[in-house]
Amino acid sequence: MKIKQLAIAAAISSCLAAPTFAGHYVPGIEGVKASSVPPPGIYYKGYYVNYEADKFDGGGPDKVTVNALAHRLIWVTPQEFLGGDLTLEAILPMINEKVKAGGATVKSESGLGDLYLGGVIGWHGEQWDAVGGMGYWAETGDKDKVGQGHDGIMLTFGGTYKLNQAGDITLSGLGRYEINGDKSGGVTVKDNLTLEWGLGKAYGTLDVGVAGYITREMSGSNKEERNALGMSVGKFWPGFMLGADIAAYKELSSSNGPEGSVIRASLTKVF
Repeated sequence: MKIKQLAIAAAISSCLAAPTFAGHYVPGIEGVKASSVPPPGIYYKGYYVNYEADKFDGGGPDKVTVNALAHRLIWVTPQEFLGGDLTLEAILPMINEKVKAGGATVKSESGLGDLYLGGVIGWHGEQWDAVGGMGYWAETGDKDKVGQGHDGIMLTFGGTYKLNQAGDITLSGLGRYEINGDKSGGVTVKDNLTLEWGLGKAYGTLDVGVAGYITREMSGSNKEERNALGMSVGKFWPGFMLGADIAAYKELSSSNGPEGSVIRASLTKVF
């Protein structure tokens, strides 16, 4: 079992000894228009993620609760590369993790998670946006507390398509493929694939939508897989150059891992 992934954010950086996910990336932190890179500029995006699970396929603790606050700094440069906007980013998560078993709290830890450094290229068409890139999860967090205990490479790919001429109805998909390094002691960590999607409708600067995610381990036996469905609402205030977004997800199925729920909120500031 693996619950670490849900705590950090970027994924939020990473999350989350109770069972922990193989990858660092937290599914469900983006959603509607997830694959649309914004115009050139400097952006701060803060994520809060709460994950709770009390059901575990194959057995596990009574309950796992993870709260994470991830700080993400994004620079969409004015430089074009391969016909798209070159974007650089860094993510640093702060994580609190609690595990209950046998009616007692057996783990309660807080600290900094693993640092992410990466870049993507954003392309734009009349009816579509696309994104592709890669980055590195550094093993900087305390592996005995909330760090993953391994590094990894993350590949990013996806697109957003405008379903009508006005462009206010969109369908987006965002993929993250994590190539994970081994844990200390040579323990192999499986590669992990996360697919997020969102169907959204814009009402001026207000966005509402249905979103979901699938996350799956990609090698070995007893692969962990989870599927979730949720809703999101977001608002941008041009006068303050400030945006906010909130979403809630319920995991509908799980194999060889936890099944729980996610509440995510984010705040975006444009400089």
